[in-house]
Amino acid sequence: MQNFMDKDFLLTTETAKKLYHEHAEGKPIIDYHCHLQPKEIYEDKKFRNLAEVWLGAGDRYGDHYKWRALRARGYEEDSISGNVPGKSQEESDYQKYYQFVESMPYFVGNPLYHWSHLEMQRYFDIYDVINTKNAKKIWDAANKKLETLTAREMMYKFNVKVVCTTDDPVDDLHYHKLMKEDKTLKVEVRPAFRPDKAINVELDWFGAWVEQLSKVVGYKLDSVDALTKALAERIEFFHSMGSRLSDHALDVVHYAPATKEEVNAIYLKGLKNEPITSEEEDKYKGYILLFLGKEYAKHGWVQQYHIGALRNNSKSMLKKIGPDTGFDAIEDQVYMEKLSALLGALDAADALPKTILYDLNPRDNYALMVLAGCFQKEGVKNRVQVGTAWWFLDQQDGMRQNMETMMQVAIISQTVGMLTDSRSFLAYPRHEYYRRLLCQMLGNLVESGQYPAEELDTLGQIVEDICYNNAHEYFGL
Repeated sequence: MQNFMDKDFLLTTETAKKLYHEHAEGKPIIDYHCHLQPKEIYEDKKFRNLAEVWLGAGDRYGDHYKWRALRARGYEEDSISGNVPGKSQEESDYQKYYQFVESMPYFVGNPLYHWSHLEMQRYFDIYDVINTKNAKKIWDAANKKLETLTAREMMYKFNVKVVCTTDDPVDDLHYHKLMKEDKTLKVEVRPAFRPDKAINVELDWFGAWVEQLSKVVGYKLDSVDALTKALAERIEFFHSMGSRLSDHALDVVHYAPATKEEVNAIYLKGLKNEPITSEEEDKYKGYILLFLGKEYAKHGWVQQYHIGALRNNSKSMLKKIGPDTGFDAIEDQVYMEKLSALLGALDAADALPKTILYDLNPRDNYALMVLAGCFQKEGVKNRVQVGTAWWFLDQQDGMRQNMETMMQVAIISQTVGMLTDSRSFLAYPRHEYYRRLLCQMLGNLVESGQYPAEELDTLGQIVEDICYNNAHEYFGL
């Protein structure tokens, strides 16, 4: 029987162990997509206790994976995403923590079980099994560490070199400016452009957001020409602040060719919150995505398309605690033809930027990776590629399927590896999780005679490239 989560956790062959310990383990991290708060990085946030940093809640966003698991256990919502009524902050925090610890044995087979133990081991040097017997001991030891283990120190522990946050076009990037001037910060923090609110013309807050953007740029956005002018100016500003990536939560891909006149009429309807048809969404969103893609290509940026989320499924909980709180699911719409047309239109204009595609439905892995291979360009390694397993697929089966598909129909050696896509400073062990699975899979090819042992040095270099070097080159950092 293998020891529980020891130094060779997930590594069952000598080749896998060699690849991980000699090539993957010590490589730096480029976290090119996350949801960390720039303010917390700049201020080097100090957390009041383990519950706040591990689970979040109340006045701070939380870990949705953990919240969903606790809801499945039947706990009261206030003890998950809020503050427990009638209890002090300290009492409320401990109750949240304790019920998570109490639930831990029941997470058997769930990635939360491994992630949580890795978090305790790597950040706090706590190797006890997480259960109620050890609850008070873990709480006290972790809180002692948190007296000096601040937000920045958490990143330093994992040799994080670059972090790309997710930022709205209307953001003034105030904390990014301050961090650029901060000589004590050992991590490069760059903004990433997230213009979803400029694209989602059908939503009832579209007009209010456009008004925000109007105030930022200092002129009326009374036409789609004015909107695209404003977006181009914000891209220039983000570029001056070090941004080299954009990110789009497309959920469902919309695209159809359209004239500027057609799109302008749809835009004006959106400003007045008039109903927008699916066909109008195709035309408006396709037009804006084409415009943005061309701007990204002009600036040498990488664009990221996150596809396949079905959001805010519980309308009662949306009303109670708002969006992005753990009530999203996996979409199953067919989108490949429209995505092909969108990428093809940019390619035909010689304006297709480097692009990373993420799918939330494992059904689409093969189709997406094969489609990505149709849009390569000489002189650019893996111009269009599929990203690592995302969100609900960010677990052993999802990662393995993602990597296996890459090996079969793409080139895994040229991918840009793992990201956190997380709001938590405790998410960096997920890079370790990914790297261990990668080394195990590659090691199996050698051990089973599918890849020659005499090429082990090359394989080690491939591991280092996937973990760090490819991302460094691809993003131009």
